[in-house]
Amino acid sequence: MAEIICVIGNKGGTGKTTLSHMLSQGLGLLGHRAACVLTDTSREPLSPAGRRYITADARTREALTKVVEKLRSLDGWLGVIDGGGNRTEMDRKLYAMSDIVLLPFRESHEDIRTVVRDLEMFPRAYAVPTQWPTNAWQREAVDRSVAQLMGAYRHRILNPVLALSGTKLLLQKQIPEHLPTAVANACRALARQVLELMDMEHAETAADDVDEPQLSGRLSAADMPMRLQANRRPH
Repeated sequence: MAEIICVIGNKGGTGKTTLSHMLSQGLGLLGHRAACVLTDTSREPLSPAGRRYITADARTREALTKVVEKLRSLDGWLGVIDGGGNRTEMDRKLYAMSDIVLLPFRESHEDIRTVVRDLEMFPRAYAVPTQWPTNAWQREAVDRSVAQLMGAYRHRILNPVLALSGTKLLLQKQIPEHLPTAVANACRALARQVLELMDMEHAETAADDVDEPQLSGRLSAADMPMRLQANRRPH
């Protein structure tokens, strides 16, 4: 039976879609079969060609139900559902059907306040700092804000996904034949964290393709939060 990972949150612009595709790509690079499931009606489906995962169009409730049912029938698969933003009712639905939930947030105080509310609403969810600054001074400032405002949730904050312009390539209709090494490494690092949370093993793979099942719904071819502390760069 497939495991379902949902990427949700009550704020737009936090990088849910980017994170969903990064996680799916990383899972593929670590030898797992993954499907990235689109539910945001404001977005168009992306081609699965060249990706280490397959894509699914589940922008209607009926399609989402069919895709999740099909995924659940597959052994060893992981479904990553991109929940879109600012849709509380949908977030509750996705939370109920998921095995693990990710809440991306950026460094603004507005994002932090929103993700704190979401962590309270969804007790099985983990917060993921996204588009996190790479500049040492900026990084210290935002880490301090997280420590002050989210200290009570330190055990539910994953290591940051740093800002990389190359991650936008994953959102192109057709991705390049070769992604930048830094992007691939970031995808792997994110996937490792999630697999560890799920107590699942991972292994690097050199294969370019994974077998694609026929799925319905266009599924084809210390003061600081402990995880931030562990990932902080010296400066």
